[in-house]
Amino acid sequence: MYDVEKIRTDFPILSRQVNGKPLTYLDNGASAQKPQVVIDAVTRGYGEEYANVHRGLHYLSNLATEKYEAVRGTIARFLGAEEDEIIMNSGTTEGINMVAYGWGAANLQAGDEIILSVMEHHANIVPWHFLRERLGVVIKWVEIDSNGDLDPQRVIDAVTDKTKLISITHMSNVLGTVVDVKTICDFARDREIPVMVDGSQSSVHMPVNVKDIGCDFFAITGHKLYGPSSSGAIYARKERMAEMQPFMGGGDMIREVSRDTVTYNDPPMKFEAGTPGIVQMIGLGAALEYLMDLGMDNVAAHERQLRDYARTKLDGLNWLNVQGNSATKGAIFSFTMEGAAHAHDLSTVLDKRGVAVRAGHHCAQPLMEHLGVPATARASFALYNTEAEVDTLVDALELCHELFA
Repeated sequence: MYDVEKIRTDFPILSRQVNGKPLTYLDNGASAQKPQVVIDAVTRGYGEEYANVHRGLHYLSNLATEKYEAVRGTIARFLGAEEDEIIMNSGTTEGINMVAYGWGAANLQAGDEIILSVMEHHANIVPWHFLRERLGVVIKWVEIDSNGDLDPQRVIDAVTDKTKLISITHMSNVLGTVVDVKTICDFARDREIPVMVDGSQSSVHMPVNVKDIGCDFFAITGHKLYGPSSSGAIYARKERMAEMQPFMGGGDMIREVSRDTVTYNDPPMKFEAGTPGIVQMIGLGAALEYLMDLGMDNVAAHERQLRDYARTKLDGLNWLNVQGNSATKGAIFSFTMEGAAHAHDLSTVLDKRGVAVRAGHHCAQPLMEHLGVPATARASFALYNTEAEVDTLVDALELCHELFA
């Protein structure tokens, strides 16, 4: 059984108060809280087991290397991949930039097209703008419908003989929309068009198997997965790895260096330059083991129940404008309020009631433009949230309405 009250005891911060009220943490889309097993892993990593990895022959270096490299296998199991297809890094932003520089800069030229959806996070927009500015590639945008859904056929219809890459989110960080990336990947694979999938949100809320999806690249970020910040990874299909140039140069990614030549290490080490976030990655490993012990199917079922309950409650507030109404969305709700209240005003009042939400454009300005709003407030739920916390959010929103109406 999924015992959410027992799970909540695994997260020390959830027992604290904010502004004299019990903390209701609904900013999980930005970053999730950490279970005690992750805190313990990080504390032990720095306090008892720290040394640099890969280079040393002494006990602590060997221990740190063993624990660090074990995380590669944990990530592979979490994503349904093979160990040598996992490039460890600081998170999705680095992962997508790695694809842009390592694969895109080496394989694209002026006039080549990259397809994006209008609801991408800036981390899946700006690296492609770099290639637009520097190489002359063309970005093609695919729109969403009035419910916030992205029909995969719209992506397919946007493909031309100049399309060389599709880069798409699996789940919108603003709307919670889940995209049928498998259908897109099946179409693209037949035409040898690589597909980059931003899995920052989806990997947190549902089971993911990259082999079943059929993507070429899939990026995750640790701090959303209940792990430390500056941890993450990208899955890269071996055929695509072979087409990539190193993203950064330095230690560990080389085999030999002389005054006149350099030879590179084998993938994935070829793409992991310098001293990594050793303890952060060990913490991420602990977080993923925690998630797999809970079972991602169980997490997804709990969050679907929360989503349905929250949708019913929020729909009852006829002065609240919830953006996006996809039938299969995740437990993420972005909203504005009728009248003059800005999203920042809503967030400030909610905070006084101990409710933590995000306010702003959520690093998705093209989507804000599409929705016709400058910003929204966003309540994003996690595996430890409860229906009682939905009620707390609704009560705080009713207070906002009294104040601003």
